[in-house]
Amino acid sequence: MTKVWFVTGSSKGFGRAFVEAALSRGDQVAATARDTDSLADLTEEYGDAVLPLALDVTDTDQVNAAIGAAHEKFGRLDVVINNAGYGLFGAAEEVSLQQVRDQMETNFFGAIAVTNAVLPILREQGSGHIIQISSVGGVTTFPTLSAYNASKWALEGYSESLAQELAGFGVNVTIVEPGGFDTDWGGASATRATPMPQYQPIHDALAKAFAGGVPKPLGFGNAILKIVDSEQPPLRVFFGEMPLQMLPGVYQQRLDTWNEWAAVSREAEGR
Repeated sequence: MTKVWFVTGSSKGFGRAFVEAALSRGDQVAATARDTDSLADLTEEYGDAVLPLALDVTDTDQVNAAIGAAHEKFGRLDVVINNAGYGLFGAAEEVSLQQVRDQMETNFFGAIAVTNAVLPILREQGSGHIIQISSVGGVTTFPTLSAYNASKWALEGYSESLAQELAGFGVNVTIVEPGGFDTDWGGASATRATPMPQYQPIHDALAKAFAGGVPKPLGFGNAILKIVDSEQPPLRVFFGEMPLQMLPGVYQQRLDTWNEWAAVSREAEGR
């Protein structure tokens, strides 16, 4: 049976890959973007199978209207992907409080707004799959990305609790954690704080570390189809080789530290 998708941030990058994968196999998609002109080629190729919707995920009224329009057109929603987001680059001292608030509004509160809007539909259906696009930066951290890391860590905590709450309703939640990929996330879509000379050595070191480039998300479409078609989809899944190589060491370091300080942990209980 074909599926109906609702995808935020569909104009480019990961979102475009998800939308094209769904449409190319005959599914129906409500594709959202701030500017629907960026979706014109999809409607030309796929016709009524795609519903282009203007959406700024920080506008709750617009979110509710978009979910309502998608449900009215297609009659159900099977896969909801919270993909809209951007990177905020800058050391913690470099980014302004307003920049941090804006980052959280899009990456975290925007995903919550979409999720809240769609939950009554999925509960009534007794089925559905919410996919939260997080990041390797939602599991570990990187210098000059403190606000971005915070937005993704918040999304992961929210989503893991959400998965427990929805398990009895037949609704799945999956957190996708991509590594670094060649998209506009670090380019035109990014926000960059005014640099301070004190942090220039850190910026230079990161630029050197990523000088070799990152892969293009060529397999994202096939990967997401395997997730949404699984009878038992994962709560968390990495996309890309980078997190597969990096994260086991990060977790082992955490385990080692917790074990090293276990006596102090017990002392906190008066043991």
